[in-house]
Amino acid sequence: MTKEFSPKDEVLFCALGGSGEIGMNVNLYGAQGKWIMVDLGMTFSGSEYPGVELVFADLEFIEERREDLLAIVLTHAHEDHIGAVPYFAADLGVPIYATPFTADLVARKLEEAGLLDEVELNIIPEDHGPIPIGPFAITYVPLAHSIAEGNALLIDTPHGRIFHTGDWKLDEEPIIGEPTTEEELRAIGDNGVLALVCDSTNVFNPRASGSEGAVHRALMEEVARHAGKRVVVTTFASNVARLQTLGEVARETGRRIVVAGRSLERIIEVAQDNGYLADFPEPVDFDTAMGLPRGEVLILATGGQGEPRAALARMAEGNHPIELAPGDVVLFSSRQIPGNEIAIGRVQNQLAARGITMVTDRQAFIHVSGHPGRPELEALYLWLRPQVLVPVHGEMRHMAEQARLGKVCGIPAQVVQKNGDLVRLAPGAPGKIAEVRAGRLVLDGDIITPANGEAMTMRRRIAAEGLVVVVLLRGQRPVIEAVGLPLDEDLPEFLDEAAEDVLAAIGRLKGRDGRDPEAIREAARLAARRAAQRWSGKRPQVRVIIPGAAA
Repeated sequence: MTKEFSPKDEVLFCALGGSGEIGMNVNLYGAQGKWIMVDLGMTFSGSEYPGVELVFADLEFIEERREDLLAIVLTHAHEDHIGAVPYFAADLGVPIYATPFTADLVARKLEEAGLLDEVELNIIPEDHGPIPIGPFAITYVPLAHSIAEGNALLIDTPHGRIFHTGDWKLDEEPIIGEPTTEEELRAIGDNGVLALVCDSTNVFNPRASGSEGAVHRALMEEVARHAGKRVVVTTFASNVARLQTLGEVARETGRRIVVAGRSLERIIEVAQDNGYLADFPEPVDFDTAMGLPRGEVLILATGGQGEPRAALARMAEGNHPIELAPGDVVLFSSRQIPGNEIAIGRVQNQLAARGITMVTDRQAFIHVSGHPGRPELEALYLWLRPQVLVPVHGEMRHMAEQARLGKVCGIPAQVVQKNGDLVRLAPGAPGKIAEVRAGRLVLDGDIITPANGEAMTMRRRIAAEGLVVVVLLRGQRPVIEAVGLPLDEDLPEFLDEAAEDVLAAIGRLKGRDGRDPEAIREAARLAARRAAQRWSGKRPQVRVIIPGAAA
């Protein structure tokens, strides 16, 4: 039965994704019986979901209330904020609001999914005034980030204004875009801010994240240091400011640009369609690049996170049209996303084995984060002066630390929440009032299914322990197959002994059990599993098939 949880004369907040984790951002705001959703992102799978690449927030809570959902408002175009749109937006059936660059990328995703005509996509210029949406009014507030058109949202509600930061940083030299100034942010604070819902990613960083302008100068110096060498730069494809910098670096160091990676090509196209990268050098193709002197090429490549099919991994393996030789250089103008260390290390080891020089952000100032360090958080607190701080976009340790920082800086109330916590922001003392469903879904093949459903649970067990299949044919010796057991040369002997054990177990059944397919199946299963454990130390999944009997 669906519980009420309908916002009355109050303002509610609930994260379905992105709180207690970094990625998969889905945030809900409720007032006067209605809801809006801020961002609809996804995350990439790890080893905990074998055979799966994409993970989504479980939207059951808001799907059960879709008649009260008014809109999806997108802050910016990173995958952890828009990646789930083509999988859920049509079913949610509400309009989407986004600034032009973000809207263009979303439209392409919807078109690829054949859904462009099924979703209302509203393109909002960044200098647009408040957008009325039911009891809310939404104003985009440009902030610096590692992508074009990063925005906070100023959300007017009947009980006060909420400043939802999205992903952000402070940058005096942003390269792309014009972030809201300190004076403008102070003016927002002067008019009153009920709650600051704030990015927590870099709260443990004691320094400000740094400027794209400083990276521009460092990349210029680094590329110039490697005259006569073929230079590859790998960076996040979505970082339009970094692409702008690299175009200028190529021009000023006398190099031709080569683009290796479809995501880079797509971002460059979308950026230019929306007025960015207007003077980006015309890239040359791979064949032309390979015909140029080594010191006259600058290659932009995907794959800085160790993705096995990306351009950089293929260059490291030597099976990409761009060939690298000893002495050539790869600049990692990106950070290691937690969880990717092993994959990145594998690619770097391959490059090292081939004599390729590597430079990372630990050796030169060739990357800055798009998220705020402590000084930036403290500055925003001072300018906005919110009554309530709600940390989001972080693991629990990040969010708890930001709450402590906010308290030290004088914010009256802090609410540390996690996915599924229903929080009342006003009226009265802010805090958690209930807990709602907030799980994970995975894209498994072509099917969206619960992340911890039977299929995934079974796949994990098979991956860890192996699989044994027993086929019982009337009047014949059991046929047994084993997959994933560490027996190798002993496998034939194990199969023979397991078959004998199964026959003996079935033979011990008496009376009705000896004729009951379920009793026979269970006896055979246990016998085969005990034999496998005796031989291998593993406890495999065992499936017993009796032709003609019900499963």
